[in-house]
Amino acid sequence: MASHRKSRPTGTRVAGIRTPALATAALTSVALLSQSANAAPAADDKPSLEEVEKKVDDLYRQAESATDKYNAAKEKTAKQRKRVDTLLDDVAERTQKLNEAREELGSFASAQYRTGAAAPDTATFLLADTPQDYFDQTQLMDRMTGRQKVAVDDYVTQQSETMKKRQEATESLETLTGSQDGLKTAKATVQRKLADARELMSKLTAEEKARLAAIEKEKRAEAARKADELARQQAVQQKAQEEAAQQQGSGSSSSGSGSSSSTAPADSSYATKADKALAFARAQIGKPYVWGAVGPGSYDCSGLTQAAWKAAGVTLPRTTYDQVNAGTTVPLSQARPGDLVFFYDDVTHVGIYIGNGMMIHAPKPGTYVREESIYYDGESAIHSVVRPA
Repeated sequence: MASHRKSRPTGTRVAGIRTPALATAALTSVALLSQSANAAPAADDKPSLEEVEKKVDDLYRQAESATDKYNAAKEKTAKQRKRVDTLLDDVAERTQKLNEAREELGSFASAQYRTGAAAPDTATFLLADTPQDYFDQTQLMDRMTGRQKVAVDDYVTQQSETMKKRQEATESLETLTGSQDGLKTAKATVQRKLADARELMSKLTAEEKARLAAIEKEKRAEAARKADELARQQAVQQKAQEEAAQQQGSGSSSSGSGSSSSTAPADSSYATKADKALAFARAQIGKPYVWGAVGPGSYDCSGLTQAAWKAAGVTLPRTTYDQVNAGTTVPLSQARPGDLVFFYDDVTHVGIYIGNGMMIHAPKPGTYVREESIYYDGESAIHSVVRPA
């Protein structure tokens, strides 16, 4: 009986069940499909275009923050180098005077040797380990001539001052080295952030770059709309202020107080300076943004505002976080041409207001100085408005 049974084909067990050989291929296909399905999420792990855009923007902002640190370190290094140079010049001058004083003392020693004078006054001084060792021998001082005493006093003074200046120069050189190290670190940070941003952008396809450009266009349109809205608000406010001033002026004229004229000179003075600053800024439109640059061929954001107000005779600090404290903070609704508009919580960007919700600024690496809405990165990005003069 057993000899008439057909032998079962060898198969594969799945969950304890023996499957026919024919099903093995199907199971293999299922397994491959399963692997493909499991691998599919890897493609979904790719960041969205919006996430890439945000990451790139964040990197540029971090680069701007590092640029400010670089600018501060550069300024500090320049000041420290100037101090070191001054101290080294002073040391050289004092060393020369010390040598002259030593030569004068040497002439006394030579004279004593030639004449066979018994008092070892000057010679003893020159052979002593320190001036104080010599002065400890007070009896010798009593036997010095007046001229010798003057020479010794001069020598001691010159030696003391020279040693002091040499110590100051040494300490300043150490500080300078630290400043230079900080400068290198800040520079490396900026370069790294910019390289990361460029790498992210390089991975985008042509289609993704086109979509990004479309998103940017929409942002600019929204920024322009908000700028127009601010311009209307400011126009209404300005008209109300002018009417109030006229009414106050009429009342003052009748009473003879003339109080309305008291604020006019200050306003006129600021407007004159602001016009000069804006004229300079407009002349820079089209020049490239270069981090750490202060002109004349290229600028970073604070380098542009500093140069613009310098043209108006107003000296501003180098960095954004110093410029934000270099004037009077005013509400955005009262912003006037020439005011500085600062951005982000860490105050890493600045532009110069030109009116109607617009500004001139040096935006970021790869761009050029241009006119743009102050809402270019959204209303929440605006930190404050400062009137520098």
